[in-house]
Amino acid sequence: MDSFLHALPEVTGLLQNKVAIITGASRGIGAAAARTFAAAGASVALAARDEQALTLVAQDIRSAGGQALVVRTDAGDPASVEHLVQQTIEAYGRLDVAFNNAGDGHLPTPLAEIAVEDFDRVIRTNLRGVFLAMKYEIPAMLTGGGGAIVNMSSTAGLSGVRGIASYVAGKHGIIGLTKSAALDYADRNIRVNAVAPGPIDTYRLERVPDETRQRISAAVPMHRLGQPEEIGAVAAWLCSDLASFVTGAVISVDGGRLAGSA
Repeated sequence: MDSFLHALPEVTGLLQNKVAIITGASRGIGAAAARTFAAAGASVALAARDEQALTLVAQDIRSAGGQALVVRTDAGDPASVEHLVQQTIEAYGRLDVAFNNAGDGHLPTPLAEIAVEDFDRVIRTNLRGVFLAMKYEIPAMLTGGGGAIVNMSSTAGLSGVRGIASYVAGKHGIIGLTKSAALDYADRNIRVNAVAPGPIDTYRLERVPDETRQRISAAVPMHRLGQPEEIGAVAAWLCSDLASFVTGAVISVDGGRLAGSA
């Protein structure tokens, strides 16, 4: 694993002097992205409901010489998200980029058997959460002259997946929000894109039996799971000036899974 991480793209300076918000930053892809954005030179505001876990991520960043602010946030609550943006501006003076990564899911369940409250919970975090994040991030970015946003979708936002209808619906909706926001603000110097990861080796898949993990890996043309740091690197690039003519795009980071049959 260590040798693999050393082979990741060099990100030093990619986001130098930028201020970033990362939601869902307490673990998994969000925590990896927080470390990546900080390594790229950004001052980061870390948001999630688990303040203790956020604090550990922030300590890692600070020990490496970076700047990190912890803001306990409920991604589905307007006042909480507005508070996150306000705290970021108070701490760092502005907001330049954001990775709206917070998400939720449910165990595989046929659609008609999904509890209404479970459907609402998943949509609240995944779809409403991205809407609220952009609602409060965009005005702050406009005040500073522009910015870049990356929203977390999924390959499940680009195709149907059996048994996780509410998750699929939310991730499809995020792509719609992303494209609409990109058009709304393309002429005001705000870029909005989405990433659509395939199977990523996070805490969720760590709980899966080895046999199932192997089956999932075998279905990926590259014959491995993705790493959280790989998603963080793509998000950092999309937020950087290197992606200055990229907006309204959905970037699949899936080892070729959606390309077709291998």
